[in-house]
Amino acid sequence: MRYAYALTGALLLGGVASSVALQQPVGAQTPQNAPSAMAAVAPRGAPMSFADLAAKLQPAVVNISTTQRVQVSQGTNPFAGTPFADLFGGGDNNSGRPVTRQAQSLGSGFIISADGYIVTNNHVVAPGRQGAVVESITVTLPDRREFKARLVGRDLASDLAVLKIDAGANLPFVQFGDSTHARVGDWVLAIGNPFGLGGTVTSGIVSAVHRNTGQGGAYDRYIQTDASINMGNSGGPMFDLQGNVIGINTAIFSPSGGNVGIGFAIPAEQAKPVVDALMKGGRVKRGYLGVQIQPIDASIADSLGLEKNRGELIASVEAGGGAEKAGIRQGDVIVSVNNQPVTPDTTLSYLVSNAPIGSRVPIELIRGGKRMTVTATVGERPPEEQLAARLGGDDDAFSKDDDDGKSQEQAAQASLGLAVQPLTPAIARQVGVPATVRGLVIGGVDPNSDAAAKGLQRGDIIVSIAGRPATSAADVRSAVQEATAAKRNSVLLLVQRGSNPARYIGLRIKND
Repeated sequence: MRYAYALTGALLLGGVASSVALQQPVGAQTPQNAPSAMAAVAPRGAPMSFADLAAKLQPAVVNISTTQRVQVSQGTNPFAGTPFADLFGGGDNNSGRPVTRQAQSLGSGFIISADGYIVTNNHVVAPGRQGAVVESITVTLPDRREFKARLVGRDLASDLAVLKIDAGANLPFVQFGDSTHARVGDWVLAIGNPFGLGGTVTSGIVSAVHRNTGQGGAYDRYIQTDASINMGNSGGPMFDLQGNVIGINTAIFSPSGGNVGIGFAIPAEQAKPVVDALMKGGRVKRGYLGVQIQPIDASIADSLGLEKNRGELIASVEAGGGAEKAGIRQGDVIVSVNNQPVTPDTTLSYLVSNAPIGSRVPIELIRGGKRMTVTATVGERPPEEQLAARLGGDDDAFSKDDDDGKSQEQAAQASLGLAVQPLTPAIARQVGVPATVRGLVIGGVDPNSDAAAKGLQRGDIIVSIAGRPATSAADVRSAVQEATAAKRNSVLLLVQRGSNPARYIGLRIKND
């Protein structure tokens, strides 16, 4: 009925639009939502009900729970050594020693084959905290039958896992669709087990495609939806109206922990190749250049004289990697890979990870204001655990901290709100940076400056400024003068804190 109605409506509106269009001046502009413009794209109308679709799909969506063993610290028994000790958890034999507890996690998944292969998120079946061990994984079908599941494979980078249950050969299952055809405004259904309540169906639309959440990495590229997704929906499928899985519900944006209408799903186009590899017992191979990158925010773009939302900044280059061999340097801005622009929606990590291993790709970059092209050989990305061990340090290396008021007066006199002095071996030992680091140590930060707002603090090391080594306060003044003469409002600093990797920060110049 809805198709016939939509077709009739379009024909009627088209006839009216034709008569109106003849009366408009030649070349006149019309609003995007004018009746004549909307006739060809008018929605077909919402389905009368999702009930038939839900009834067909729900049997293939499962509940997944894990039982975990975790050690937790135990406070000292204040009654140890007294007759009351046993009433409060035993005598002093275990006082202060870790004890083992059991924990559980809940999530969702969906069956993709009649013989019991199941897809879910890795975080659904992974240990919930450091030191925890997953003892068992249980899959509960919609008919309440329970089966112990075997972990076939997992992939940390994509947050995907494949399980297998032995429940016969006639299980209901669903298949992946083509998420590349998903459009903003398309209807979707999300099915899962929020808060462990059991099979729950919600509907909504595609709110955005290729959504980058700012977490970084090759898989920070989601379908965003306003279909209600809550804790426990993780790993469940997102369906289009043809019943195809176009996404795997993975995350929500929520200050409260509940649904606020912003959920994220891994697109099927990214998930299916990973799932296929895991089902075969293999691991996912991805391209790798050997660089650490930073997005270019407004202040960094201004300090470099670059267009916003184009390119990514190379924070460091791994020795012996494909990037170093190609001549890519720290401070370069990569603007395209294999003739595909690097943007917030199509990041450098995404482009490189999807490039064939061993392939030679042209990389366009900007260095010192000049564009050039180099050719790099794509290597294979090491396992995530190995990469994490290499990087070390914490991700919040530039979190805010209070600065010492003793240097505020000096800091306020600087154009960047910073008081600096040359880094000596003694100071390097004191602030915990490697002996090989050269630069200027920050002695004070003006609390009213952009530097303070961006988390710089005493003891941070300015390694370079405006792309040149920072050796004296004169280098800072010179860089500020050059930026001002070029009518830029920011200057670019490479800053290191302790043994953490150095990062670029664009600082606004104070206009006194």
